[in-house]
Amino acid sequence: MRRIGIIDLGSNSARLVLLNVLEGGYFTVFDEMKEPVRIGQDMERDGFLKPQRIQHTIKTLKMFKRLCDSYNVTEIVSVATAAVRRAKNQKSFLEEVYSSTGLLFRVLSPDEEATYVYHGVINSMDIPKGIILEIGGGASKIIYYNRRNILARETLPFGSVNLTEKFSYEDLSPKEQTLKIEEYVREELSKIEWLKDLDPDVQLIGVGGSFRNLAKISQKVKRYPMDMVHNYRIAKHDFTSLYEMIRNLDLDKKKNIKGIGSGRADILPGAFAAMKAFADHIGSEEFVVSSSGLREGLMFNIAVPQTVEKPITDVLGHSLMTITQSYGMDLKHVEHVINLSLQLFKQLRVLHKFPRAYIKVLRVAAALHDAGERVKFYDHQSHSGYIILNSNLYGITHKDLVMASFVAGCHNRENILPQVWARYKDVFDEESLDAVKKLGVILRLAESLDRSRVGVVKSINCDVLGDSVIMKTEIEGDGALEIKDAMNALPEFRRSFKKNLEIL
Repeated sequence: MRRIGIIDLGSNSARLVLLNVLEGGYFTVFDEMKEPVRIGQDMERDGFLKPQRIQHTIKTLKMFKRLCDSYNVTEIVSVATAAVRRAKNQKSFLEEVYSSTGLLFRVLSPDEEATYVYHGVINSMDIPKGIILEIGGGASKIIYYNRRNILARETLPFGSVNLTEKFSYEDLSPKEQTLKIEEYVREELSKIEWLKDLDPDVQLIGVGGSFRNLAKISQKVKRYPMDMVHNYRIAKHDFTSLYEMIRNLDLDKKKNIKGIGSGRADILPGAFAAMKAFADHIGSEEFVVSSSGLREGLMFNIAVPQTVEKPITDVLGHSLMTITQSYGMDLKHVEHVINLSLQLFKQLRVLHKFPRAYIKVLRVAAALHDAGERVKFYDHQSHSGYIILNSNLYGITHKDLVMASFVAGCHNRENILPQVWARYKDVFDEESLDAVKKLGVILRLAESLDRSRVGVVKSINCDVLGDSVIMKTEIEGDGALEIKDAMNALPEFRRSFKKNLEIL
């Protein structure tokens, strides 16, 4: 197993991420550190990185290096973006960084930076057609893709830091400043010809710290029951309400808003103004926030080298395999339970009538139904549900993730506590509760039919005859244990499906 550190030096912040690279092309993050260094601050005047900002950045990088040393991480990938790329004293700055820390930075070109952002998004989200807006501190990237291919890209020479500096006139109110930023951004966007020919159903995906802060603020306001930013959706009218509120507050009040990072409160209105201008320009009514961007693009390219040329085909499957690998789960048992669960889903479709979209829910629950055993065997289904809910899985919506959590959490017991379910009443409805119960029974049967974990039951065929379902199993070897264990689920099957189950 390799241990790798990735340092991303942006215009606003520096970030270190430490990851374990597992066999087979998987990785997990085990530590991180972030510092708002503002290396690009005050560059607008003369194009030079300022001594105070340089010293603060070097101090931060020394801390990063010390953390790497404490974990015995010797392989460190260090990249710098817009501010360092534009700096007139770039060479002397990089030399000073190297002599002080031993870290050798690679300054990314605009195209390299955009490509890494795209790789971070496309390998972590199941959105077939999208336009990515990444707002950095000193530059913004726009990437338009369809069918997992980049169609167009653009790097704009403004971000949250330099937009805020550019329009910080003493005679302008905070609202007037943001209106000036909106006007400026709209003017710059109007120069990009290909933005006029976007498909009408393209999805706007937001990347970067400002979008993550937007998601966190929105979740606090809505009392959202999940602490997960990736794949969080914000309607434009909700965004507009937050934007109107925040841009009229003074700095101290903005810092007190839950969800705003301490190093971002002053530049957030400028970033929101850019978001507003962009959404208006392309006619988007919703943001989808991605917590994966440049750093994650680097991680995927390092751990899964084929992603340099071709994105991961099955985003959810790769994410599930990452968890099962890192948890040391029985992969043969996992794969067999998934297979049996999907067979049952298909065979019982005439009864449950669920759409194919629920296959994703069942797949996640089946793959991770035993993950809770790493916490404790007894009541492990509850721990499995918790792990799923907090897994930050890629390639699945929040609603489906919550449903999968409940399916795994109830697959070995009958009841879902009403007070627990009530926490998620705004995420889904009563129909979803019925689906969870039926999928939980399906998962319980599938797990029972591989009770010995040697794949005795090869296939399942179900016939619905009047008030009964006749389940015929194809068995190789002794399946007595499997059949006996599955029989324990008959009462639950009857309550959920209103049919008697016979297993042959």
